[in-house]
Amino acid sequence: MIEIKEPALRKAAEEGMDEFIQVFTDKYLEALGGGLNAENMGLLTGEQHALLSYRIFRDEILTGGFCQLIQNGYGAYIFDNPFAKAMRLWGAKEFSKLVYKAKEIYDANRAELEKERTDDEFMAMYEQFEAFDEIEETFFEMEELVTARVAEYVDKHPGLFAKII
Repeated sequence: MIEIKEPALRKAAEEGMDEFIQVFTDKYLEALGGGLNAENMGLLTGEQHALLSYRIFRDEILTGGFCQLIQNGYGAYIFDNPFAKAMRLWGAKEFSKLVYKAKEIYDANRAELEKERTDDEFMAMYEQFEAFDEIEETFFEMEELVTARVAEYVDKHPGLFAKII
């Protein structure tokens, strides 16, 4: 089990919800050797993967949207796993619906979305996949609430996410 020192967790909680979640996910990434691959996926539990998925989703969407998330190789990790279901179970029901909506677009256009692209082709994706725009805007509006809900769930169930020492 991944271990997190209680003082580090307390300090992060004082700094904000993002920092609180990041304490956990930084430890996960450290345990994974910096990134996800087929060989290290088994090192994390389902709850840990769901929390890491939220961080990846949030970071990617806030900086570059769904096109960036998918082009950076996270489409299958987010959409082919029970991430949306976990978010619903953690109390982020509207966010879960949003992820399912994005998954429909992803599933219908997967080959095109995951295709290798030049920088110019990547930038053109934003016009080609405008269907993601509304979903991204909705996430921007709800992000703070969703992050709070995720952090609250982790705070109420810390043993599911790490061993606090």
